[in-house]
Amino acid sequence: MPPLIIVGGVFFDLATPPAYTAAPLFSAAPLVAAPFFSRLTTLLTGIAAILASVGLHAYNDTLSDVPSLTETLTVVTVSALAMLINLVVRRSGERLASARVIAEAAQRAVLPMPAERIAGLQCAARYEAAQADAFIGGDLFAVQDSPHGVRLVVGDVRGKGMDAVEAVAVVIGAFREAAEQEATLEGVAQRLERALTREGARREGLDAFEGFTTAVLAEIPREGESVRLVNRGHPPPLLLFGDGRLETIEPTEPALPLGMGELSVWPDRADERAYPPGATLLFFTDGLSEARDAYGVFYDPAARLAGAVFPGPQELLDALVDDVRRHTGGRSTDDMALLAVSRPAAGAPERRRTMPVVPPGPAG
Repeated sequence: MPPLIIVGGVFFDLATPPAYTAAPLFSAAPLVAAPFFSRLTTLLTGIAAILASVGLHAYNDTLSDVPSLTETLTVVTVSALAMLINLVVRRSGERLASARVIAEAAQRAVLPMPAERIAGLQCAARYEAAQADAFIGGDLFAVQDSPHGVRLVVGDVRGKGMDAVEAVAVVIGAFREAAEQEATLEGVAQRLERALTREGARREGLDAFEGFTTAVLAEIPREGESVRLVNRGHPPPLLLFGDGRLETIEPTEPALPLGMGELSVWPDRADERAYPPGATLLFFTDGLSEARDAYGVFYDPAARLAGAVFPGPQELLDALVDDVRRHTGGRSTDDMALLAVSRPAAGAPERRRTMPVVPPGPAG
């Protein structure tokens, strides 16, 4: 663009009477280069604009005229300002790059991705932030191999911003410790409840009384083909079988979210469900189930995934994220955390056929 502007200015000056000047174009060229190109390119653009202005005035024999001197001085001044703008933009870019590195490190520390294989299970996780260039928010997931089996949690903290991130760190830290020490999944849930109660006690204002976290906890024993779940007000996970069948794992008894234990009078009770080889557990936050299209229709993961077969949990999440983006048109108003855990079938091939999330219907 900057060379084209300068060349266009030269042709404009040559094709018009002397009363018309291309000085605005020569001034615009370095300003266009400043935020997009390197310091050297900006400098060369400014020099080219100055030489073009001086050369045209010399060609028109107006070099010593006051208006010509003013125009040339204007181009020189704007070129100098373009160099300053380039310097500011470069420093801002360096600071932004540094901030992104720090944010990525914070994400890995607060919300680490689980290993691809944990105790014979295949795992995959995704975090899709609603805010552009954001890395972490109020959604969370964690997977822990413990003496009692593989334990995991997926949750959604009420609120936004740094308070939500702090609560995420509290929940995951408490879960890591409780998953190792507590003999039952119900005990893990109670440890998280106490941790959030302590967190709420140090807060002020509305968050001190209305801070809570919806969560679903799961335990996959090393022996057998089952999974135990405790759901505390969270969207129910899905169980995808190897033949394309799908089951929504609704809790037997609804329960309040974590952090609202003072309002409940019944203890946690884990539900146990069959989890056969070849099946995949899909956990998600309400950023998935409440994603809307242009007409306000919510995304229904159970309906969209029914009948689909995927080679593994990572392919499942990739297809799911792509389908949500198509559904919403790329718009998102809430963070979305996804966790998929597959129990490989004995003797199953590494990869199987993959069906689209929504099989295409008849034309028309």
